[in-house]
Amino acid sequence: MANRMILNETSYFGKGAIQEIVPEIARRGFKKVVVVTDKDLIKFGVATKVTDLLKAANVDFTIYDGIVPNPTIQNVKDGVAFVKSAGADALVAIGGGSPQDTAKAIGIIIANPEFSDVLSLEGVAETKNPSLPILAVPTTSGTAAEVTINYVITDAEHHRKFVCVDPHDIPLVAFVDSDMMMGMPAKLAASTGMDAMTHAIEGYITPGAWEMSDMLHIKAIEIIGKSLEASVKGDQKAREEMALGQYIAGMGFSNVGLGLVHGMAHPLSAWYNIPHGVACASLLPTIMKYNKEYTGEKYRNIAVALNIPGAKEMTIEEAREAACGEIDRLSKSVGIPATISELGVKESDMAAIAEDALKDVCTPGNPRETSVPEIIALYKSLL
Repeated sequence: MANRMILNETSYFGKGAIQEIVPEIARRGFKKVVVVTDKDLIKFGVATKVTDLLKAANVDFTIYDGIVPNPTIQNVKDGVAFVKSAGADALVAIGGGSPQDTAKAIGIIIANPEFSDVLSLEGVAETKNPSLPILAVPTTSGTAAEVTINYVITDAEHHRKFVCVDPHDIPLVAFVDSDMMMGMPAKLAASTGMDAMTHAIEGYITPGAWEMSDMLHIKAIEIIGKSLEASVKGDQKAREEMALGQYIAGMGFSNVGLGLVHGMAHPLSAWYNIPHGVACASLLPTIMKYNKEYTGEKYRNIAVALNIPGAKEMTIEEAREAACGEIDRLSKSVGIPATISELGVKESDMAAIAEDALKDVCTPGNPRETSVPEIIALYKSLL
């Protein structure tokens, strides 16, 4: 079977990368753009770093800032109507996963109106046309939405998240600029950073992994492992490294999939509106331990990438324990909640949430097969 690798066309990295937005818009001949972001990023002057550049260059643009955490079907439909009325020929998505994912759904539906119900985009949608062009500006170091072919939308009516996988949704250009990430509060830097680590680890141990994705994920684990704690403290160099690490992880997992951490995190976000990064981060250490006997030598390689002394010489059992222990330590050191009850999760909901987790599109990518009773036990162990 052939292994497929899909990446975005162009990316700019480093402090000041957003300066390339106006030249890219001009080079590609876009006449009217809609900026997709959220009200807080406008309020706190993050998105305005980009819109000020557009204003100064007399780029014709308007702003859709109705994005909420865990964006809903209605969010997407409202955005489609807004973009249509604006007559835009490109989108500039500014923010973390929520604005980026919403922009992807909007762009796909504009180009493929037969999917305007949004729900039909779930899974691998057979769209015919590439998305309305998206220029992506991430403001968190975690989701890698600017380089992936995935996006996640919340079906609020049925308390569930659904994953959409579509090579047509990948942003045309990404601007990975640490200046855009300096506004992140420590808690957001921690949760999105651990989300990036989850992407790298799950992408590395999924059965679909292969040499090229392994190369990307191991490097991402190394970068994130050495940069996350300083990034949470606000160090700009560390945030720049985190931005690169999460992007590299995105290049990998976008092509090979994820696993049970994401499968269990999605229903937590849908049921309790828990930010995705927080849900993943709270689950990762426990699910790593659950999977450790099904990963061959890969946990040793993770331990080496995390710079654990003596990892190469350890027995495989010791190396696995060391890798799990270091991820647990890292999670606690950046303030990730140790229990999901702290996030409002109720034991009475466990059976229904576990059913949703088993059905999630990410769960089959786990190296260890699972079941509803096992998922319930995992959730309960974290209460």
